[in-house]
Amino acid sequence: MEDPPCVYDRSEYIETDTGNKVSRYSVICGSQNIVLGGKTVIQRDCMVRGDLRRTGAGHAVVVAIGRYCFLGERCVVRPPCKTYKGQFNYYPMKIADHVFIGEDSVIEAAQIGSYVHIGKNCIIGRFAIIKDCCRILDGAVVPPNAVIPSFSVYGGNPARLVDELPESIQEVYEQHSKEFFEEKFVLA
Repeated sequence: MEDPPCVYDRSEYIETDTGNKVSRYSVICGSQNIVLGGKTVIQRDCMVRGDLRRTGAGHAVVVAIGRYCFLGERCVVRPPCKTYKGQFNYYPMKIADHVFIGEDSVIEAAQIGSYVHIGKNCIIGRFAIIKDCCRILDGAVVPPNAVIPSFSVYGGNPARLVDELPESIQEVYEQHSKEFFEEKFVLA
C-alpha cells in the first residue's frame, strides 16, 4: 500500500523563487555563501554551515547544493577543513543534483555526485568524494578522504562495498526525487 501524500505546512517553510523549500526551524549559517539549485528541500532542525569558509575578502560559495535534493531532519552539512602549511582552512563542498540525505546524518564531504542516496544516521568524513549513482546505507561511516565509486552500495563502520547498483539507477533516483518533491510537498 502506498503512503498518502504528506501535506506540508506552508507556514513552516520559506519558499524561494526557484522552488526551494527551507524549514523556518532549520539553522542556515552564512546564507550568502550557500547556493541552492532549485526544488531542494531542507527539513526542520537541519544545520547548513555556510559561515565556515576560508579567511579573506569577498564572498565565496562554501556549500553548493543542486536541484531536487532533500536534506532530512536534524542532518548537519558543513564544509571540510584541514590544516595545511600551518594554516587552518575550510574548503568548499559541492552536492550535485538528485541527492537524498537521510535524517540525523553528518556530511563533511568535499563532493557528492548526482543520484546519490545517503541513509539515516550516516557520517560522511572530511574530504570524502562520493561519485554519481551511489547508495550509502543507514548508519554507515564513510572515513575521511574515501572515494566511493559510481554504482556502488556502501555500508557499515567503516563503510565498505556491500553491493553494486544497476546502470538504470540514475533514472530510478531521478524519478524518485521528482515524485517525492511533487507528491510529498503538496500545499495545505
